Amino acid sequence: MSTIDLTHAHPAVASSDQPLEYRDHNQSVKILGFWLFLATDMLLFGCLFATYLVLRTHTDGGPTPQQLFDVPGFALETLFLLTSSFTGGLSTLAMRNGNKKWLMIWLGVTIALGLAFIGFEIKEFVADVAIGATMQRSAFLSAFFTLVGTHGSHVSIGLIWMFLTLVQVAKRGITPVTARKVFVVNLYWHFLDVVWVFIFTIVYLSGRVM
Repeated sequence: MSTIDLTHAHPAVASSDQPLEYRDHNQSVKILGFWLFLATDMLLFGCLFATYLVLRTHTDGGPTPQQLFDVPGFALETLFLLTSSFTGGLSTLAMRNGNKKWLMIWLGVTIALGLAFIGFEIKEFVADVAIGATMQRSAFLSAFFTLVGTHGSHVSIGLIWMFLTLVQVAKRGITPVTARKVFVVNLYWHFLDVVWVFIFTIVYLSGRVM
């Protein structure tokens, strides 16, 4: 008697050697949709970077990048965010190993590092405003606050999203649905880290040597 190959009998059934988040067809489609979302978000940041590069020298007699950018400050921000990307990757690894405890621990550490990043960014913005470096002061500052602020708002949304994912994992355990959510939120987080590397290089480092 011949056996039935279930991996071909129904599109919703996948091979068990695939990562858990890809074993359900519906979850795979949602992951693909999220990749498409990231592509559109990349276009958004591309436009903001292009605008900043055009306007970064238009200071109108106001504060310049050299006067505003504090090297220890943005270096610490970079350390926190890049480290959080590593811990986020560890949470995905724990999820694929079926280790709920370490999945939750690494998600918690990632959230803590993300909060530290946001804290330093808010501190930077408050210090800039205190010396009159507001969005209205010059085209450079408008472009700077828009670009960095948009990234910061994305990070804030990511932190809320990651916390809600952590709560769902705590309640439901590791399932194809929660696995997909852990994978996607970490994919989003890695994307934000890549964007920050460009901000670190194009905005802060180049601003210090202009």
